[in-house]
Amino acid sequence: MQTRKSFIVRIATTLVLLTSIMVPADVRAAEVGDPQRGLVYAKKVCATCHAVEAGDMFSPEMLAPTFTAVAGTPGMTERALYVWLQSANHESMPNLLIAAGDLDDVVAYIMTLRSKK
Repeated sequence: MQTRKSFIVRIATTLVLLTSIMVPADVRAAEVGDPQRGLVYAKKVCATCHAVEAGDMFSPEMLAPTFTAVAGTPGMTERALYVWLQSANHESMPNLLIAAGDLDDVVAYIMTLRSKK
C-alpha cells in the first residue's frame, strides 16, 4: 500500500512540474505585469534609443539593442531583466529609475518578444 501511495505521489509531482514547464513564456510574463502597458511605457520612454516593437530591425541609437534582441539573449529571464534594468552600470545607457509597476510592465512586455519555438 505504501509503495502505491509513493508511486502516485511521484506521478502527481512529475505532472505538476511538467505542466509548469510547458506554460508558454508569454503567459508566465503576463503574471508579472501588463505587457500592453509595458509597450506603452517603452514607446514613451525607451523608443528614443531602442526599437521596442516586435519586428523592428534597427534601433534609433546604433548601440542600443532592439527589445526583440534583448528578449532573445541566451539565458534571458524575467529575473535577469529586472537586474539588468535596475543596474546602474550601463555603458551606453542612461541610468534610469523605473517605478516598480512600470518595471513589471516593461519586463512582461519584453518577455512577450521571445521567439516562440
